[in-house]
Amino acid sequence: MIQKIFVKISCALLVVLFAVPAMAQTEVDSTGFPGDNFSLEGALELFKKSQTLEEFEKALNAEDNNVNNLDLNEDGQVDYVRVVDNMEDDVHAIVLQVYVNEKEIQDVAVIELEKTGPEEAMLQIIGDEDVYGEQTIVEPYEEEFSRDGKGGPHVDFERVIVNVWVWPCVRFVYSPGYVVWVSPWRWAYYPPWWRPWRPRPFHVFVVHTHPWRRHYHVVNVHRVTRAHRVYAPRRTYSHTVRTKTTTVRKTRTVKGKAGVSKTTTKTTVKTPRGKVSKTTTTTKAGVKTRSGKKAGVSKTTTTTNAKSKSGRKAGVRKKTTKKAGVSKKGNKRAARKTTTSRKKRGG
Repeated sequence: MIQKIFVKISCALLVVLFAVPAMAQTEVDSTGFPGDNFSLEGALELFKKSQTLEEFEKALNAEDNNVNNLDLNEDGQVDYVRVVDNMEDDVHAIVLQVYVNEKEIQDVAVIELEKTGPEEAMLQIIGDEDVYGEQTIVEPYEEEFSRDGKGGPHVDFERVIVNVWVWPCVRFVYSPGYVVWVSPWRWAYYPPWWRPWRPRPFHVFVVHTHPWRRHYHVVNVHRVTRAHRVYAPRRTYSHTVRTKTTTVRKTRTVKGKAGVSKTTTKTTVKTPRGKVSKTTTTTKAGVKTRSGKKAGVSKTTTTTNAKSKSGRKAGVRKKTTKKAGVSKKGNKRAARKTTTSRKKRGG
């Protein structure tokens, strides 16, 4: 009986511990960029639940799903988001884009998807830099925990890469009879079921995006590299949107901002040959003054540790990238330095 009570109390404490960070995330500030009005996390949730890309596109443009609140051409109506798949071999770059006017198209985000095994696949969604101010990478999130019995009840959590092969839409695009989906809808030619609505204020819209952030997290690493190479030469942007984004960037710089942020992500991938763990730490430090005399410094360190099933061989690879910017008369110049070191050891 005492043991059962102890287990119930422990579970209650864990619920409280996880609820506190979730509550802390409810306060989200507007960045001023158009991407404030499109939830990347919500888009992945809709993709996860959809059976086909056509169904996914319809879900993105449903008002009650609270994912799309974009008005890129500022006409007072929410924009229609179309879906276009770019496929090469077993790689998919599924683009979400908007017709800003009759001649201009703006990519909002791209879901980059590739197979990693017979029944394994991984994906990320990347928000376009002209919509979000900088490339914003979001991926499915899961945690594994291991209990260390030495010295007390210590629990370590590791973020693992999610196998999305079981998602219906992923199975759909990899089915033998799949026909590459390219949305037939365009400027002034939309599906009869669609009715645009007035955009909601940011503080109202953002409330609906909170639940998804428990399952999808922002990361700093491109994992789906082959799909990213497929998408890069096909990226489409609108001069209208880019001009607006540039204006927001300049405004934020003029106001002045100083701060240091540090993000650490630890992932573990299980492969047929063994286990690979990767730790990525990104540190951003910057001082932006009204005169623009100082710029920011960004440092990213990625440590990869590969271990065979037998445990006899292990290799460590460490890669550090530094970016430094100096502004003179309002012009920024960036210096990039990359250092890679490898260490092999046997046991």
